[in-house]
Amino acid sequence: MLSNLKRDIPRLLSLAGPLLVGQLAVIAFGVMDTAMVARYSTDDLAALAMAGSIFISIYVGLTGVISALAPIAGQLFGAKRFSEIGEEVRQGWWLSLGLSIFGMLILMNPGVFLSIANASPEVEAKAILYLQIVAWGLPASLAMRVLVAYHNAISKPAVVTWLQIGGLFLKIPLNAWLIYGGFGVDAMGGPGCALATVIINWLWFLTMLIIVYQGKFYKIFSVYEKFSRPDTHKIGTLLKLGLPIGLSYLIEVTSFAFMALFIAKLGTVPLAGHQIVANLGTVLYMLPLSLSIATSTLVAQSLGADKPILAKEIGWSSLVFTTTLCVLVGFLVWIFRYPLLDLYAPSADVRSMAIPLFLFIAFYQIFDALQVTSAFILRGYRVAFWPMWIYAISLWGVGLGGGYILGFNLTGNIPEILQGAQGFWFANSLSLAIAATFLINLFKRTARRFEREHPPVEV
Repeated sequence: MLSNLKRDIPRLLSLAGPLLVGQLAVIAFGVMDTAMVARYSTDDLAALAMAGSIFISIYVGLTGVISALAPIAGQLFGAKRFSEIGEEVRQGWWLSLGLSIFGMLILMNPGVFLSIANASPEVEAKAILYLQIVAWGLPASLAMRVLVAYHNAISKPAVVTWLQIGGLFLKIPLNAWLIYGGFGVDAMGGPGCALATVIINWLWFLTMLIIVYQGKFYKIFSVYEKFSRPDTHKIGTLLKLGLPIGLSYLIEVTSFAFMALFIAKLGTVPLAGHQIVANLGTVLYMLPLSLSIATSTLVAQSLGADKPILAKEIGWSSLVFTTTLCVLVGFLVWIFRYPLLDLYAPSADVRSMAIPLFLFIAFYQIFDALQVTSAFILRGYRVAFWPMWIYAISLWGVGLGGGYILGFNLTGNIPEILQGAQGFWFANSLSLAIAATFLINLFKRTARRFEREHPPVEV
């Protein structure tokens, strides 16, 4: 195991490093939105929490479908079938167009989701406007996700990372201008974040199209070689793998999103406290997520090169390394909880609501690392159906259902420490532990089966 770690960790870090920086740049969008809107008004922050939860649920579910391109293209890359990758990208764009239309229809009509929160008319109106604005960036964002999956598959994530960093520097002044107003523009508050995001999404996509068109490295993949009509077989293959991945993403995110909507029933202050801690948790999640994406790429490339034993060893190395790092992160979060909270500069009542939740953020890091790494290893094997059901039962059943029982004290005898927002966070932590246990076991079984069915090629 030690020799495998020495061999695999440098490869993981070389891919995960740019991915982590890029993910942090993107997630910084949400951090800035939360921090800047928190200084504008509590109502706008509550609206951002609700609208953001709904948007992320839809967006992540749709991008999960598109992410199926990464393991498919990764295996083609490992097999050195380069020109076939270009066709997969073109079909991915057709798929992203169809998904964009579907997603926009939902975002333009969010009433059924917002009714769950039972928020004030003022907060609900701001949330609706946010969603209707951000919907117009969805086509560019999903088309861009095709190119992100493509770059991950061919081990070139740094190209996307530089673009994401550039977008972050543009987001700061755009946010300030549109949230607070100025230069002839009225202050928009929370919805201003959405307009800034739409502008950047389109700039990202158009810039990346030019980069792929002009770059000499990309010629062997033949992305622009011809115009391709929709291919039902290839799109069907993407959907067969992508739909379970997308549903897994949707389940994972909605377990958090509906936490926000249910916590909204407790009042604006508990919701604002939850939003701050959830926002920080999302930032921390980028570490295991980046390592997991890198792991999935290396596993897929190894399988494409007919090296199933190497794929299995990379998976175990990543599980050990990622979990160790996340345990350290959880410990540091607990130690520095007060300085971290100060970064958001919340009001005193929101601060008192947020502090107890830091214990759960620190606690679940180990389980979050185990479950996300295992899930992405399985995606490298192009296994997504059973992980989807594992997520549904654990995250929705135990996490969300259990959180509702605890949070609202439905049994009448729940300890006070597990009521309210704390109850939702405790149940979510438990659900991640359950998901991790089943996903690791599924990885073991899949690796053994794959080695039997696809014996390695002797050189």
